[in-house]
Amino acid sequence: MTVDLETVKRVAKLSRIALDDARAEKMQGDLNGILGFVEQLNEVDVEGVEPMTSVVQMEMRKRADKVTDGDKADDVTANAPASEDHFFMVPKVIE
Repeated sequence: MTVDLETVKRVAKLSRIALDDARAEKMQGDLNGILGFVEQLNEVDVEGVEPMTSVVQMEMRKRADKVTDGDKADDVTANAPASEDHFFMVPKVIE
Protein backbone atom coordinates (compact mmCIF):
# COMPACT_ATOMS: atom_id res chain seq x y z
CA MET A 1 0.00 0.00 0.00
CA THR A 2 1.31 3.43 -0.89
CA VAL A 3 0.10 6.90 -0.04
CA ASP A 4 -0.07 9.56 -2.74
CA LEU A 5 0.51 13.28 -2.21
CA GLU A 6 -3.21 14.12 -2.33
CA THR A 7 -3.94 11.64 0.47
CA VAL A 8 -1.18 13.15 2.61
CA LYS A 9 -2.62 16.63 2.10
CA ARG A 10 -6.14 15.41 2.88
CA VAL A 11 -5.03 13.67 6.09
CA ALA A 12 -3.07 16.78 7.09
CA LYS A 13 -6.14 18.94 6.50
CA LEU A 14 -8.37 16.60 8.52
CA SER A 15 -5.76 16.61 11.30
CA ARG A 16 -5.52 20.39 11.16
CA ILE A 17 -1.80 20.22 10.38
CA ALA A 18 -0.38 22.90 8.11
CA LEU A 19 1.91 21.35 5.48
CA ASP A 20 3.61 23.07 2.60
CA ASP A 21 4.44 21.06 -0.54
CA ALA A 22 8.02 20.25 0.53
CA ARG A 23 6.94 18.93 3.93
CA ALA A 24 4.04 17.03 2.33
CA GLU A 25 6.46 15.21 0.02
CA LYS A 26 8.70 14.34 2.97
CA MET A 27 5.66 13.16 4.93
CA GLN A 28 4.60 11.03 1.96
CA GLY A 29 7.95 9.27 2.03
CA ASP A 30 7.78 8.78 5.79
CA LEU A 31 4.24 7.37 5.66
CA ASN A 32 5.12 5.03 2.80
CA GLY A 33 8.12 3.80 4.83
CA ILE A 34 5.91 3.11 7.85
CA LEU A 35 3.32 1.29 5.74
CA GLY A 36 6.08 -0.74 4.08
CA PHE A 37 7.33 -1.84 7.49
CA VAL A 38 3.80 -2.85 8.52
CA GLU A 39 3.50 -4.92 5.34
CA GLN A 40 6.75 -6.68 6.29
CA LEU A 41 5.28 -7.50 9.70
CA ASN A 42 2.27 -9.10 7.99
CA GLU A 43 4.64 -11.54 6.26
CA VAL A 44 5.92 -12.98 9.56
CA ASP A 45 4.56 -16.45 10.34
CA VAL A 46 3.13 -16.35 13.87
CA GLU A 47 1.25 -19.65 13.67
CA GLY A 48 1.39 -21.40 17.04
CA VAL A 49 2.95 -18.43 18.87
CA GLU A 50 1.17 -17.63 22.13
CA PRO A 51 0.23 -13.98 22.75
CA MET A 52 2.51 -12.29 25.28
CA THR A 53 2.02 -9.43 27.72
CA SER A 54 5.74 -9.12 28.38
CA VAL A 55 9.04 -10.38 26.97
CA VAL A 56 9.71 -11.99 30.34
CA GLN A 57 7.41 -14.81 31.44
CA MET A 58 5.52 -13.62 34.51
CA GLU A 59 2.22 -14.07 36.22
CA MET A 60 0.12 -11.04 36.94
CA ARG A 61 -0.65 -10.36 40.58
CA LYS A 62 -4.36 -10.22 41.17
CA ARG A 63 -6.41 -9.35 44.21
CA ALA A 64 -9.30 -11.45 45.34
CA ASP A 65 -12.50 -10.41 43.58
CA LYS A 66 -14.94 -9.95 46.44
CA VAL A 67 -17.51 -7.30 47.19
CA THR A 68 -16.95 -5.24 50.33
CA ASP A 69 -18.27 -1.96 51.64
CA GLY A 70 -14.69 -0.76 52.04
CA ASP A 71 -14.98 -0.03 55.76
CA LYS A 72 -13.92 3.54 54.97
CA ALA A 73 -17.11 5.49 55.72
CA ASP A 74 -15.55 7.21 58.74
CA ASP A 75 -12.45 8.17 56.72
CA VAL A 76 -14.53 9.50 53.83
CA THR A 77 -16.69 11.74 55.98
CA ALA A 78 -13.91 12.78 58.38
CA ASN A 79 -13.20 16.08 56.59
CA ALA A 80 -16.84 16.95 55.93
CA PRO A 81 -18.10 20.10 57.67
CA ALA A 82 -21.18 18.15 58.81
CA SER A 83 -22.06 14.47 58.60
CA GLU A 84 -24.55 12.09 60.16
CA ASP A 85 -24.60 8.28 59.98
CA HIS A 86 -21.86 8.33 57.31
CA PHE A 87 -23.81 10.76 55.10
CA PHE A 88 -22.76 14.29 54.14
CA MET A 89 -25.05 16.95 55.60
CA VAL A 90 -25.70 19.93 53.30
CA PRO A 91 -27.88 22.99 53.74
CA LYS A 92 -31.34 22.90 52.22
CA VAL A 93 -31.36 24.82 48.94
CA ILE A 94 -34.96 24.29 47.79
CA GLU A 95 -37.88 25.74 49.77
